[in-house]
Amino acid sequence: MKKDLEDIDKLIKEALTEEEAAFYDELEELNLLGKVGELHKGKLGWLVVLMTIVQVIAFGFFVYCLVQFLSAEETNALIKWASGGFLSIMISSFLKLFGWLQMDKRDLIREMKRLELQVSSLSAKLKQ
Repeated sequence: MKKDLEDIDKLIKEALTEEEAAFYDELEELNLLGKVGELHKGKLGWLVVLMTIVQVIAFGFFVYCLVQFLSAEETNALIKWASGGFLSIMISSFLKLFGWLQMDKRDLIREMKRLELQVSSLSAKLKQ
């Protein structure tokens, strides 16, 4: 299956002009670290940085709540620290989910650009 995809990519690159081929190369799929790094760029980069800071704080608060929960002896204290830990894990989970959805959105946009490029190159060839 992978060989078929590589053959298709090679055929597409051969059919494109140099400028289109350079643009097509920019649309290659990134690895996980590349995708995370790409989140911090662009229009919403400041928001992702802020969310990363909040996520680290929430995880730190979870660790603090866990330590306090394990050392608590009263039921009320156990409930309080368990609730705080649960809340901090929920915050961290929602922020991670937002990041994963943004990465998925970027993947979809990249694939749509690849399809647009293929359609435009095919339509140009049909006109000739």
